[in-house]
Amino acid sequence: MSRKKEPVSVSNWMTTMFIMCLPVINLIMLFVWAFGDGAPPSKTNWARATLIWMLMGVAMYIFLFLILGVGAYWFSKVAGS
Repeated sequence: MSRKKEPVSVSNWMTTMFIMCLPVINLIMLFVWAFGDGAPPSKTNWARATLIWMLMGVAMYIFLFLILGVGAYWFSKVAGS
């Protein structure tokens, strides 16, 4: 059985979760695991899914920021009249 097809051990997942707590390093490692060749398929899929969730969170944050900004601008114009 090749190294890439072996299941990921609990200690490997514990190390992964620890790395995810480190700012900036977590993003670098997510890209390495998601698009590199050395990670097992389960970790590759997990890293890709995590990056997608992060991207959706950033998009929702920007959307809400714009909506609230436009709402605040509109309210200041209406209240100021």
